[in-house]
Amino acid sequence: MITNAILQIETELQNRARLIAVTKTKPVALLREAYDAGCRRFGENKVQEMADKQPQLPADVDWHLIGHLQTNKVKYIAPFVSLIHSVDSLKLLQEINKQAAKHNRIINCLLQIYIADEDTKFGLSPDEAEALLNAPELDQLPNVCIIGLMGLATNTDDMEQVRREFRGLKQLYDKLAQTQRPNVQFSELSMGMSGDYQIAVEEGSTLVRVGSAIFGARL
Repeated sequence: MITNAILQIETELQNRARLIAVTKTKPVALLREAYDAGCRRFGENKVQEMADKQPQLPADVDWHLIGHLQTNKVKYIAPFVSLIHSVDSLKLLQEINKQAAKHNRIINCLLQIYIADEDTKFGLSPDEAEALLNAPELDQLPNVCIIGLMGLATNTDDMEQVRREFRGLKQLYDKLAQTQRPNVQFSELSMGMSGDYQIAVEEGSTLVRVGSAIFGARL
């Protein structure tokens, strides 16, 4: 089932966006099945779960932290994380830079933008994101690189609302991508999950985060 689901999604994406298999709460055996089906990008919500799974899988897996990240947890993933999708403060960026430097790494990050009509989501406003990208403090962070934006659409059956939210995020991406800083190099727009990734790709997503459409609904 997992293999067929991955192949179907990859066919739908047609190389317009890349698939991140959202593996939160899934046992390592299922991750290995996804790996054997060709998947190399895994997304986890919780730091501890990612840190536990990482040594149990091949070294060529790209690990994406897609959930809310607390500063005191950064140290556990700094040695290996490929991309942090959920940066929502300068303070968090500073901690990522500090921990990345300890491992002689540059960690790629996305700014999480609040686009949903819900109170439970995290993220920066467009103005806050622009202010962060222009903050003088960024000059002191050589071990991070901000490569784009991430957003979570409203959990709704109104797909036109979802499309509007994605379209607005793409417009913000295009605006902020003009920022000229050594450690700001936009190339990725992370939006779209199992229920709306097709719309996200139509609106310009480069990374889709798909869990239940691959592994089935969470128990």
